Amino acid sequence: MAKDPIDSKIMEYKDTISQLNMTVKSQNEIIVSLRQTIDANNEIITVLNEKVDYLTKKLFGTSSEKSKNVEGQLGLFDEAEQEAGAYGEPSAEESVVREHARKAKGTHAELFKGVPAKDEVIPLSEGQKHCGDCGAEMEVIGREFVRREFRFTPAKGEVVNIYRETAKCPVCCEAPAMEKAVSFVKAHVPEALIPHSYASACAVAWTMYQKYANSMPLYRQEQDWKQMGVTLNRSTLANWIVYCAGNYFSPLYDYFHRELVKRQFLMADETRVQVLKEPGRNAETDSFMWLFRTGEDGSWPIILYKYTQTRAGFNAADFLKGFKGYLETDCYQGYNSLPEVKRCCCWAHLRRYFVEAVPKGKELDYSNPAAQGVQYCNKLFEYERQSREKGHSYEQRKEYRLKKERPVLDAFWEWVSEQSPGKGTRFEKAVNYAQNHKAGFMAYLEDGRCSFSNNLSENAIRPFTVGRRNWLFSDTPNGAEASAIVYTMVEMAKAHDLNIYKYLNHLLEHLPGTRTADSELSRLAPWDPDVISKCSGAM
Repeated sequence: MAKDPIDSKIMEYKDTISQLNMTVKSQNEIIVSLRQTIDANNEIITVLNEKVDYLTKKLFGTSSEKSKNVEGQLGLFDEAEQEAGAYGEPSAEESVVREHARKAKGTHAELFKGVPAKDEVIPLSEGQKHCGDCGAEMEVIGREFVRREFRFTPAKGEVVNIYRETAKCPVCCEAPAMEKAVSFVKAHVPEALIPHSYASACAVAWTMYQKYANSMPLYRQEQDWKQMGVTLNRSTLANWIVYCAGNYFSPLYDYFHRELVKRQFLMADETRVQVLKEPGRNAETDSFMWLFRTGEDGSWPIILYKYTQTRAGFNAADFLKGFKGYLETDCYQGYNSLPEVKRCCCWAHLRRYFVEAVPKGKELDYSNPAAQGVQYCNKLFEYERQSREKGHSYEQRKEYRLKKERPVLDAFWEWVSEQSPGKGTRFEKAVNYAQNHKAGFMAYLEDGRCSFSNNLSENAIRPFTVGRRNWLFSDTPNGAEASAIVYTMVEMAKAHDLNIYKYLNHLLEHLPGTRTADSELSRLAPWDPDVISKCSGAM
């Protein structure tokens, strides 16, 4: 029996509806998939735009990380500190906003302090020596100060032919032949700086000073020497540096190293260097220059450079063998293998991560999470500045940090745990950087002598990075090792406010050797009173 036409129509409609539902469902799935794809692409575009802004800023923007202060920006911390337990109302001096003060202009006496001075009197001309009315000879009754000038005498070189006197005994010479041998005496001649070479201590010291203090490459020094009438090629200058660094500076460098590992608070940093002729390695392969220095323990500073072929952690472990204490660095994992060493991580590096994560034009938008991270770091740096200005002892600094900074830190870590950064963004890198090294960032609270940042190391290694832009690379490992040693002597002189050239020349005149005892090497150290008196002031 045939179906009712109405029933057939209904069944047909039902099939159509079912097909349409399937089509709608399929289209909805496609729409969801497309939306997910669009969202993923938008995230990728956001990350890429962020990278473009970051790289553009690196290439063309300012490198300063200073933040602008605007009214009300500290409200973020008022709430955070209250939630963290509140540590009282700020004092009057802490609530005052510092105004920009123009630096006082220095007097001539301050400007030319340490520069040799002489008086120059301008005499009367011939026409002025006689009275214009009666013709009598004028009598000088005094002199009047007119002005002060700074005059520069260009460097010049000279060749010194060294002879020594020979003397004989006139009595013995008059004695009959064969009765008594004639006695001759020759003057003692100081040892040559470099055997069979015309190099002098002052010439080598000047070469080192120009390259390692003024960042002047040897090829430019070669041209400079020609202007003085001397043909000194760059290979000769390089040989001077390598020989003197290895034979005379190296014993003092080793002495500084022994003194360094005795200390309890150290800092470290490292940067790349290209060495062309390393055995078994391509010329383009990166090598590394490390910097190790003493921290803020109140004693005289020691600064050492160290060249290695790789950045592997065992290089730092070998160099710091015997050191026990706190080490301030960035968060590079290579320092984790150091035994009996407590890592302190640099807050300046963490702040830099947040600064780089702030979107373009959002620096003052404190609703932006990255800008909030910057402000947390700035608050901690502000307390550190206040502690220094108040002249706190190390015990007082520790108490001040626990009272003022600990609540901000607690609020900061709670804030970090609440963040949900986008995948692949610079803000995600900043948050992960903070979370992964929390213990290192908190370690500075344990002792007032621990540094809050690694800026001292970065400032000490900066002359090397500036010089590297000029001389670009080292030719051989011996040259790189010599550079590390000479940079050490230069930075040691700077750290102790010595005249760099005078100190280099002083060391080359005394020629310390491998058999020189530590008691003698200590008298060549830049903290020795006699060295300070001889190597301070102008050249």
